[in-house]
Amino acid sequence: MTRTALRKMGNSTGMILPRAILGQIGATIGAAIDLRVENGSLIATPVRTAMRADWAAAAAEIAEHADEEAGAWQDFGTEGDADLTW
Repeated sequence: MTRTALRKMGNSTGMILPRAILGQIGATIGAAIDLRVENGSLIATPVRTAMRADWAAAAAEIAEHADEEAGAWQDFGTEGDADLTW
């Protein structure tokens, strides 16, 4: 068991969690934590987000603008292109 004290932090109350406790629950500094009370005990659970959770929305946004960019490049040329052989 590890003990810590409640401390005044501005208009709130906070507690310092030892690094070992954070490691045991898989949390890191800055992680979001869900709090709940069960039978008079405070339960803290790190918020787990699914890997790649926002990828679909980001891909859709990129695809939305891809057609605009493709059209802009179609008429773009470089001086001397006609003289190039491949």
